[in-house]
Amino acid sequence: MAAAFVIGIDLGTTNTVVAYARIDDTDVPQIQQLSIPQLTAPGTVESLPSLPSFIYLPPSHESGSAFDLPWQTGMEFVAGQMARKQSAEMPERSVVAAKSWLAHSRVDRHAPILPWDAPEEVDKISPVEASRRYLEHVIAAWNEAFPDTPLIDQQVVLTVPASFDASARELTREAALSAGLPANFVLLEEPQAAVYAWLDREGDQWREELRPGDQLLVCDVGGGTTDLSLIGVVDQGGELSLQRVAVGNHLLVGGDNMDLAVAHLAATQFAEKGVSLDAWQSVSLWHACRAAKESLLAENGPETHPVTVLGRGSKLIGGTVNIDLERQAVVDLLVNGFFPQCDLADHPSRQRQSGFVQLGLPFESDTAITRHVAQFLTDHGVDGTPAIPSRVLFNGGVFRADYLRERMLKVLGHWNADPVQTLNQSSDLDSAVARGAVYYGWAKCNGGIRIRGGTARSYYVGVETSGLAIPGAPRPLRAVCVVPFGMEEGSQTDVPSAEVGLVLGESVHFRFFSSSTRKQDQPGDTLDRWKDDELQETDSLEAELPPDDKLDDDYVPVRFQSRVTELGMFELWCVSTQTDQRWKLEFSVREER
Repeated sequence: MAAAFVIGIDLGTTNTVVAYARIDDTDVPQIQQLSIPQLTAPGTVESLPSLPSFIYLPPSHESGSAFDLPWQTGMEFVAGQMARKQSAEMPERSVVAAKSWLAHSRVDRHAPILPWDAPEEVDKISPVEASRRYLEHVIAAWNEAFPDTPLIDQQVVLTVPASFDASARELTREAALSAGLPANFVLLEEPQAAVYAWLDREGDQWREELRPGDQLLVCDVGGGTTDLSLIGVVDQGGELSLQRVAVGNHLLVGGDNMDLAVAHLAATQFAEKGVSLDAWQSVSLWHACRAAKESLLAENGPETHPVTVLGRGSKLIGGTVNIDLERQAVVDLLVNGFFPQCDLADHPSRQRQSGFVQLGLPFESDTAITRHVAQFLTDHGVDGTPAIPSRVLFNGGVFRADYLRERMLKVLGHWNADPVQTLNQSSDLDSAVARGAVYYGWAKCNGGIRIRGGTARSYYVGVETSGLAIPGAPRPLRAVCVVPFGMEEGSQTDVPSAEVGLVLGESVHFRFFSSSTRKQDQPGDTLDRWKDDELQETDSLEAELPPDDKLDDDYVPVRFQSRVTELGMFELWCVSTQTDQRWKLEFSVREER
């Protein structure tokens, strides 16, 4: 059955949004947003514009018809708005930030580890499983609204952070396919999707806002992450073209950190009243301060906002404790704490308070987003000169606040001799990524401007050198580039290098690295050494490969062949130099870390 719709899904850290348009829309797509039915309270289903990316895992005595959805009864978990509310009251049973866990290579993301640090009686789930459940929910919501055009038959574009490496993308793909997305769905980087949403709004007028030589900074600060991309404007044969030239690292700093900062401010006010909050109340306060922050930072927001936590002590059982947060105090805290004035040479502090670090997500120790932007522009400059954007496109719920956009613009202007201009954009930053994904999918089918860029990173395989062994000392490791920065989808390359012995009939694993800054490396280039921040080690490529019937040896000499599929997935092939046999190495997440 031919697809009737193109569907864009923004699987966000804090909210999941779905938009769609008919493929046969002429001239421009008529993009709409899907209302998603979900539980807002036990037994109460409402349709909302997004699905909060929260899962509540209730104790067995709470299960039953109270959690039924229009398309399924007997639910043993809750996703969406009710789960978000429960995260304040039952944090130990609430799954949050599953998307960030997908990018955390130091844990087994197939293992039931969420909620992190939950007590033993909680039946945990894996980050992959949590992502699958969110997607299953939106698929069911679509099929409920459009029963004659099921989602699996449509053209689907699913967005991921530009900073996601190949293994995080593969895990996202695995969750999506198991949830029921069509096999030909496409992955699209979120900052690019935000630009496509702007292109959709501007139509042909976009060429009047951008000029050859412009560098567009896409600054996307969402609930849990900050995602940075730099897009260049070039003249190709008299036609303007857009090309993604740099992406940043996966930065775990965003709106959640701001909520926590506001909660810390509130806690000091509670302390002044003689109220000391326990751990349970502190987590509840964190979630309660999210609403306070959004209210106080809104245009025409109130001067104060009440914050309430439920009583826990013997004197407070059944009661509540209240304080009022002042707007100006919250604005000063967030503007100066997260968007401080700084120079381009001011980079994030990496200093730790202790040699012991609690296991969990690798949150940024420095919350100053402006310093992270300075680091990004410095890393992706040319010949030691930082990249300086002439335009900026804001995205993410954090930038709904005028105060925060204005401060970021002021800092960018301080770095640039000429004023940095913002692109005209919609005030609905929460839905821009999903809408941009729809425009991208529609343009693929109907023709339209496309952002070129290829892979956002260079990829390397670690090869152990041969030589005499030294007791207690590992052999030196070399990194062989197998995918260059910018390798286009639908292309492949033979990697020129010395032959490598590939073991057959038993588990084979390669150490694997990536870099967003070494853009000059080409396939076959070999690094004997590198700076700590140049290459980041990611998951292993692992497989148990069948023997070659034409050879008696248990290993064969091979060379590498790399391929980036049309769907944006990376494949690495080992090609025998003696026979016509070839083996594909699959990304997998090892259980032993």
